[in-house]
Parts: sequence; structure tokens; C-alpha cells
Amino acid sequence: DERALHHLAAEILDNAMDEAVAGHANRIDFILESANTLTIRDNGRGMPTGKHPKFPEKSAVEVIMTTLHAGGKFSGKSYATSGGLHGVGASVVNALSSTLTVKIAREKVLYQQEFSRGIPITMLKEIGTAPNRRGTTVTFTPDTEIFGENAKFQATTLYYMARSKAYLFAGVEIRWQCDPALLANNETTPASASLHFPGGLADALNDVTKDKGLVIATPFAELVELDGQKFEWAITWLDAGEDEFFSSFCNTVPTPSGGTHETGFRQA
Repeated sequence: DERALHHLAAEILDNAMDEAVAGHANRIDFILESANTLTIRDNGRGMPTGKHPKFPEKSAVEVIMTTLHAGGKFSGKSYATSGGLHGVGASVVNALSSTLTVKIAREKVLYQQEFSRGIPITMLKEIGTAPNRRGTTVTFTPDTEIFGENAKFQATTLYYMARSKAYLFAGVEIRWQCDPALLANNETTPASASLHFPGGLADALNDVTKDKGLVIATPFAELVELDGQKFEWAITWLDAGEDEFFSSFCNTVPTPSGGTHETGFRQA
């Protein structure tokens, strides 16, 4: 369904966000090129391009994109925290895409590999130099045999996804671009935008309460580090009669069913 279709975008975006949260990237390009093709690019380290230690006949990129539990998150060594489906997301998005192309700029070399429905069409190959560039770019088209002939990304859904990620990690800039033809009857979603919120959750809370009556002008917000983990929260008080609301996240991923992070906050 449409929710599952957009979850493909969330998985690739979460991989880029993990690079940012780990301190290796500060910019993500989120480009809706057409109604059914999306490109997500980060300026992180770039996927490893050497031979995979467990599958020496394949590149690490090919193993990550085609094998479950082969990503950097699954080993627990590459990321202290991560979102997405651990070691599963990229390979499942690949399997559910009629075409997927990954480009990696790493150590001043530009690499590319192409896939269809999870099967490599080409080997990983060098396609040029990248002296002033680094990071990973993924362009994919969801498979209409799975999602239906009318499978189309909704620009508004993707824009709000990108904006929420930028709120959740104040250190990242997400550059949104969308084909203007997809916005013909939409006055709220821009064709392009730079999403960067230095105030993090406080900026998010200010945005969602701008039309509500408030007891205080500025939210209470705090970022706490404890035992190597970071906890960020923002809270404000609404005037009487306004409906209260609560949203929680873990590693920039929404947690609508709550969890110990939300329970502890409520109890405190």
C-alpha cells in the first residue's frame, strides 16, 4: 500500500541519517525526480567498496545491497546508534525496486553499480574521479509488480518526512528538491527547500504550536548525554482548552507505540 511504498524512502533516508548522527555527514539531498523515482544522497564516508571479508568474490557494496544482515549496523561496530531495519533496509528496498543504482564517492574515486529487483545488472565499477566529493547516492524506482501500476510517491508525504528528520537532528541539512510538475495543485509543499533547524526539537515544537495558545513563549528544551547515549526533549504548556499531544522518537525514527524512553519521560 502507499504507506509501505513510502517506507522504502524512509529506509534509505535512515541510512543517510545514520551517517550524520555518527558524525560523518552533515548534508543529505532528497530529490523526487518523478512520481516514481527518488534519489537520496549523503556526504558521508561512502559505502565500503573493497572485497567483503565473508564473500571475497563480491564487493562489500554488492553484499550490503543484496544480502540480509550484511550492513554496518548489524555488526554493532559501525554505528553507536542507528535507525531503520538493522542490516535489512537497503537490501529489501533493492529487492522491491525494478531499478536501483548506487553511486559511491570514496577515496577520490567514483563507483557505480546497478540492480533490478535485487539482482546485480552490473559489477561495481569505477566510472570516474571524485576529488572533491564523498558519500553515497541511491536512486530507485519501486517495482510496480509489487506496489501496483499506479504506485506513485506523494511529494507532501516525502517533504514532511525530510523535514521531521531535519528537526530530529539539528546538525544535518536536508536539501529537498521535487519536480514542480508534481506540485500542480499543492500550495504548501515547496519545489525546493533547505531544511536545517539549529534548535532541533525546540524548533519542531515551535512550528507545531505556532497557531496554539501557550502558557510560555519559549519551550523548555534540553540535550542530555548519559552513559554514551544522548537524550533530547522539548516541552511546552498549552492554554486551557487546547488538546495536548506527545510524540516520541528513537534514533530519529518515530515510535508511535512508545517504549521505555517515553514511559520514563512521562513518569518523570
